[in-house]
Amino acid sequence: MNKLSTSTLAALEEMLQNTARAAPADFMPIQLSQGSQGDQVIGYLNPEFIPYVRESLQANAIPLISIGNDRLNIHRGRPKEISASLYQLADKMRVAGYIQGWRNEDFAWLDHNGHQHFRLERSAFRTFGFRSMATHINGYTKSASLWLGRRSETKATDPGKLDNIAAGGISADETPWVCAIRELWEEAGVPAQIADQLEPVGRIHMRRPIPARGFHDEQLYIYDLELPDHFVPTNHDGEVSVFIEVSPAEAAARILADEFTSDAAFVTADYILRCNK
Repeated sequence: MNKLSTSTLAALEEMLQNTARAAPADFMPIQLSQGSQGDQVIGYLNPEFIPYVRESLQANAIPLISIGNDRLNIHRGRPKEISASLYQLADKMRVAGYIQGWRNEDFAWLDHNGHQHFRLERSAFRTFGFRSMATHINGYTKSASLWLGRRSETKATDPGKLDNIAAGGISADETPWVCAIRELWEEAGVPAQIADQLEPVGRIHMRRPIPARGFHDEQLYIYDLELPDHFVPTNHDGEVSVFIEVSPAEAAARILADEFTSDAAFVTADYILRCNK
């Protein structure tokens, strides 16, 4: 791999130091009661949503959920009960126009021990600022080029932006590895005999406010995958409009020109820096 300029590498390193931002001061904390384990802030509510949530809960109470002056409370309950209550609130917010792009797909919220406390429609995770999980795969060739996908213009999030060769949210019943294999086939047509060569290389914690939508909090599980030089990605699910093969230097330039999704920019920058050590 050709060495990138010192200034470019420094810019990528500086960018990677800003992956996890604190929630803005006017966002309302969402607190989960865990009994003997204490209470934990697990999300944040956009101030634009607070009046509706407050009025909705005052008009029609929802089990295990209450709102105070300074926080939204999720009270202790079984995972199935918490899930049902959160779904009830999320559905009200969807009907009221506060949640866009409903997917009919569940994400799960896991504690630091890996225990699932609830599951909820994936599009609602950003609305409440709950921590979700995703996989991102750096697809590279022996000749040191990178394959990137350009997101479809019909995507609800970041249409037209550059992305990794494959990436996607980890559903409630998936592991990061299973998700990576699935996304590689659906988004890039990578067959199992190639995808099985995945190399897990790390994890990045992303946290940032999303204007008018909520707070993005996601653990990105990162994989590298060497692709045969003759392999050309082919999209199967309509989520990628085109694939391009670029040098690391061009990928870095496109990152710094803000052509990538935020998540893919960090994942690709991490790859470039690792390869230039």
